[in-house]
Amino acid sequence: MKQGSGARIFRSTPRNLAMLARKLQNGALVGVPTETVYGLAANALDSVACRRIFRVKGRPSTDPLIVHIHNHDQLTSIATTNPVAELLANQYWPGPLTLILPKKPCIPDIVTADLDSVAVRMPSHPIMRRLLRECGLPLAAPSANIFGYVSPTTADHVKTGLGRKIGYILDGGPAQIGLESTIVDARNPSKIRVLRPGAVTPEQLSRTIGALVIEYRPKRAQVSDNQVSPGLLKQHYSPKAQVLLHKDLNHGHVGKLSPKEACLYFSKPKFIRNKQSYWLCQNNNQAEAARNLFGQLRSLDKQGFKVIHAELAPAGPMAAAINDRLRRAAAH
Repeated sequence: MKQGSGARIFRSTPRNLAMLARKLQNGALVGVPTETVYGLAANALDSVACRRIFRVKGRPSTDPLIVHIHNHDQLTSIATTNPVAELLANQYWPGPLTLILPKKPCIPDIVTADLDSVAVRMPSHPIMRRLLRECGLPLAAPSANIFGYVSPTTADHVKTGLGRKIGYILDGGPAQIGLESTIVDARNPSKIRVLRPGAVTPEQLSRTIGALVIEYRPKRAQVSDNQVSPGLLKQHYSPKAQVLLHKDLNHGHVGKLSPKEACLYFSKPKFIRNKQSYWLCQNNNQAEAARNLFGQLRSLDKQGFKVIHAELAPAGPMAAAINDRLRRAAAH
């Protein structure tokens, strides 16, 4: 256990998992690891505990939470499924896919922005799965950061952002995917829509169900709008620095950089032009870039840069998800 002011970071020992499970059962908030990003977890059936998530994060109540489950019985206890949703769950769970489904009355309205649907995911992170099994509850868990800031991918990121507001953080190591889950609206089995891109792509989903999955691009929601899904706001995942996007920094022109400007390349450039050059991956590895994106944005903030010239990802399996996060980070 690491100690300091505010939150404590706990290793995933059986004793610690049992203790944190009891805390969750009794209404506490816990920072938890998942394969996507770290979440701020509470008992999803406890409206008081879930309201604390919104207060701690500064999150508007119009932005719903994702409910994390351990097994299929929990899914059918909180949501109404259909054959296509079952097919997707069987194929991609445990994993980085969230399904929007009609909710059952046990889920408090605060979790779902007062709507009649609920976002559900079964995470694959082994430590999170052990915690879910230990506490025996579905856990509501948005990203464990101040609302609108870059999502956390390590326990230390959670402590930096929320350490004085929560008491417990479970360390599961760095997040292996590094970007939030793909969100799919599965309420209508004949019209499956991707609401937020992630590691599971529309092409994979289409092959699974044998029908075209729509890459739905709604008008970016306002904070005042009740949203069917998290991740729909125009501005999100934003560092303190201003983010300016470029299609190709190697051939693009950003002019002479001031000491407070940095260049964030998608892949390590052949020629590093200055000491303010950073990159997300080696050799165009998109999974590596996705895993490093949020950590790099946080690092550049910590170094005091005021402007980040960020290169968009080229075509590839994670490009849509990476560029979605970059565009939201750059929005004003």
